[in-house]
Amino acid sequence: MKIVGLSGSKVGSKTRIAMDYSVKSLTEKFPNTEATLIDLAEYDVQFSDGRNYLDYVGDTGYVVKTIMEADAIIIGTPIFQASIPATLKNIFDLLPVNAFRDKVVSMLVTAGSSKHYLIAEQQLKPILAYMKAQIVQTYVFIEETDFYQKEITNDDVLFRIDRLVEDTVVLTETFTKIREVKEAEYNF
Repeated sequence: MKIVGLSGSKVGSKTRIAMDYSVKSLTEKFPNTEATLIDLAEYDVQFSDGRNYLDYVGDTGYVVKTIMEADAIIIGTPIFQASIPATLKNIFDLLPVNAFRDKVVSMLVTAGSSKHYLIAEQQLKPILAYMKAQIVQTYVFIEETDFYQKEITNDDVLFRIDRLVEDTVVLTETFTKIREVKEAEYNF
């Protein structure tokens, strides 16, 4: 099973800290998974120009192809100005409409204000649903007060991240089994 952790911003450190913990939890609890962390701050991703995702090369090609090959994606995003960052939206624009069909997608959100907890519900979930994702319904919302000196200090947040990772893997395994049973009915 291939799982991609996508840290969806070029600036800030809190989302990356949370994503690092997520990938660490994933590799410790599910060592048979192939985990890849993509931090958009480390890549030079072009703006979408409408091409097929397979036509992109370099960092852009690597990022979109890695996402397309994944069985599941854990998206980490900060909230800026009551919205997801443009870098994350650009990734969605680079991908085809059905990019997340047969993929499980979970979310981890970092924000400076508790008022931003609904951004995942009102902006991110509709995009993922449009792109045909099987969405893990609960997501982890982390506030600035949960961090201290570049570490997550709230044990409840760590527990919720561990649970999100577990839910992502279990849901991916479940949907894979369901698809295999349905495909076996066709005897191809």
